Amino acid sequence: MEPLAEKWRQVMSWVIISTTIIVVVVPSPVRCARQRQCSFPAIFNLGDSNSDTGGISAAFGQAPPPNGITFFHTPAGRFSDGRLIIDFIAKSLGLPYLSAYLDSVGSNFSHGANFATAGSTVRPQNTTKSQSGYSPISLDVQFVQFSDFKARSKLIRKQGGVFKKMLPKEEYFSQALYTFDIGQNDLTAGYKLNMTTEQVKGYIPDVLGQFSKVIRGVYGEGGRSFWAHNTGPLGCLPYMLDRYPMSAAQMDEFGCAKPFNEVAQYFNRKLKEAVEQLREELPEAAIVYVDVYTVKYTLISHAQKYGVIACCGHGGKYNFNNEKRCGATKMVNGTKIVIAKSCKDPSVRIVWDGIHYTEAANHWVFQQIADGSFSDPPISLKMACHAHAHASIHNH
Repeated sequence: MEPLAEKWRQVMSWVIISTTIIVVVVPSPVRCARQRQCSFPAIFNLGDSNSDTGGISAAFGQAPPPNGITFFHTPAGRFSDGRLIIDFIAKSLGLPYLSAYLDSVGSNFSHGANFATAGSTVRPQNTTKSQSGYSPISLDVQFVQFSDFKARSKLIRKQGGVFKKMLPKEEYFSQALYTFDIGQNDLTAGYKLNMTTEQVKGYIPDVLGQFSKVIRGVYGEGGRSFWAHNTGPLGCLPYMLDRYPMSAAQMDEFGCAKPFNEVAQYFNRKLKEAVEQLREELPEAAIVYVDVYTVKYTLISHAQKYGVIACCGHGGKYNFNNEKRCGATKMVNGTKIVIAKSCKDPSVRIVWDGIHYTEAANHWVFQQIADGSFSDPPISLKMACHAHAHASIHNH
C-alpha cells in the first residue's frame, strides 16, 4: 500500500471538517501540451444505479422521495439526494444531463443517451426483478438498445423537425465519449446465492469476458473513446454490512468488511487486465481505466463521523433496513407517512441510502478523477480521446 499512500501525498492536501473533506488538488501528472482537448459532442453511458439517470424509474416506477431533494428538489430517476458522477462528467464537458433511453417523457437525446438501469449486471441473471432486485436490462441488453438507438436515430432524424432536434447527429456516435460503470451487482449476486468469496472470484473472468464483448461491440459500431470506472469498495456499504454480518477480525479500522473489499479489488485487477487486452485488440480505441475504488475508499477512510452510516434510512446500526429502504412509507390513521427519511444535512455525508452515494460524495469523487490522477493511462477526462497514444507511451 506504500506507493498508494505516496500517490495521495503527491495529489492532495487535506482539511477535514466533520465528514466534509475540502481538497486542494495539485496539477495533474500528465500534461498534453501538443494535443487539443477533446470535443465530445455526446455521451453514451452503460451501467447500473451508480449512473442511472432515470432508466429503472421509467420502467418500474420512480425512485421515491426524498431521492432528488438536494439538487432537483424532486425525484429525478437517480438513487441519490442529487446528482451522480455521470452528471458531473456531462456538465464538465458542456453537455446536458443525460436522458435515460427508457424514459419516454421529456427526454432529449441530441447529445447522448443513458442506457444504465439500477440493478443492472454484466451477466444476465436467472431471476426476475421482483425475486432478486436485479434489473432485466443487463449489459448485453443495454448494448442491443444502443445499437438499435444508433440505427433508428439515423433513419428518424431524416423526418426533420423535432426528430432532427432530439436525436444525435450520425457523426456523434464515432466522436462521443462512451462511459461504463458496472460490475458491482455481479459481485453481490453471488453472495445472494450463498456463494463463498472464492466462488464469486471464480466467475469474475466470465463477467469480464462479457464486459469485453460489449466494448468490442461498441467499437464495431464506431465508438472510439471509452471511460471505464472500476467498482467501488463493496465492503463499506451498509446493505452489505447489514445483510452479511462479519466478525471483528474481518472488519477494517474504518468499519468496512475486508472480504467484500478484497473481492472488489480482485475484480478491479482483472478489469484492468481486460482493458489492457482490449487495447491490444482494438488499435484505434482510446480506453481509460478509472480507479474510483481508491477515491471512494479514501473518502470513507478520512471521515471522522458517519463514514459508513446511511443518511437516508430507517434504524439499525447503519441506519439501513433492507425492508424499509430510503423513502419507505407506512399508513398511519389513513395517511401515508415517510418512515425512512433523509438526515438533516446530506452535504456532510458520504453514503446516501446504504447502497449509493450522496451528491456531495459524487461531486468530490468526480473532482478527484477528472484530472487523470486515478486513471490508466494518467490522462484527464477532457483528453480521453487521446488515451491510445498515452497508453502506448505508458506501456513502453
